Amino acid sequence: MKIRIMLLAACALAGAAQGALASPDLAKAKNCMACHAVATKIVGPAYKDVAAKYAKDAGAAERLAQKIQKGSQGVWGPVPMPPNPQVSNDEAATLAKWILAQK
Repeated sequence: MKIRIMLLAACALAGAAQGALASPDLAKAKNCMACHAVATKIVGPAYKDVAAKYAKDAGAAERLAQKIQKGSQGVWGPVPMPPNPQVSNDEAATLAKWILAQK
């Protein structure tokens, strides 16, 4: 029984650590970093600027996840963000939470 509990705890810790590291890697894997960076504007806004804009918006993570998947236009200027249908719902939610945590 003790071994089972220890194994479950180890798996939970490994999953939490992987989740904490997965967002920057996920952003690279989904090609987000081609147009965005954490601290500087490239084609799209810097992630820290997105986080600052939506800091007091309780529903921002869900809306941002939808924008990641469906694209958006006119929020940050005339250049539209294309849709990313290859990003799953879970991946979009993970990315949105990570983006909103940037400072």
